[in-house]
Amino acid sequence: MNETKLRVVGAGLGRTGTHSLKLALEQLLGAPCYHMLEVFAHPEHVPLWQQAVDTGDAPWDELFRGYAAAVDWPVGSFYRELADAYPDAVVLLSTRDTDGWWKSAHATIFNFPDMETAPEMAGWLRMVSDMMASRFTADLDDEAAAKAAYERHNAEVRASVPPERLLEWQPGDGWKPLCDAVGIAVPDEPFPHVNTTAEFRAMAGLDPQT
Repeated sequence: MNETKLRVVGAGLGRTGTHSLKLALEQLLGAPCYHMLEVFAHPEHVPLWQQAVDTGDAPWDELFRGYAAAVDWPVGSFYRELADAYPDAVVLLSTRDTDGWWKSAHATIFNFPDMETAPEMAGWLRMVSDMMASRFTADLDDEAAAKAAYERHNAEVRASVPPERLLEWQPGDGWKPLCDAVGIAVPDEPFPHVNTTAEFRAMAGLDPQT
């Protein structure tokens, strides 16, 4: 039985460098890091996340079996529950400036194409829609509402997580804050920077932005 437990709970939301963090934490911790990509790869996880959305709880050890860290949505919306479930884990709040976050999110994850036409995505769409409505905002196309929700979320993390447990990180910070938090030496290689807006739009088949 795999006894890996989460050592890092990501409280940051999508488009705050979470894909880069996933790769970096996997390298540092030598084990997988959970990310929305894992939900796509494991459709059996969708009902567990729906349970979390509906009840505030889920079989966390089952969901994160084999993972040493977790970042991105839907994890970031459940940072309180996960921080309680894994009391020894660092809580990692990844952020960027609000305007930059909105521009990136609006150009990528808030406008992902054709999901509504794929029957196999119905459960995922319901889960994400319910999660956003109850834990972020239902008005993802409204710039003011989305920005307010983003700033509110980050403020709540800062107010609710003890300072000695909270690590704030921005994409330009690189390895050192992460390494210091988990007690691992800084690697002798560049920090991974992946999934830019241009890369995401190319992957999703969206027109390049000018």
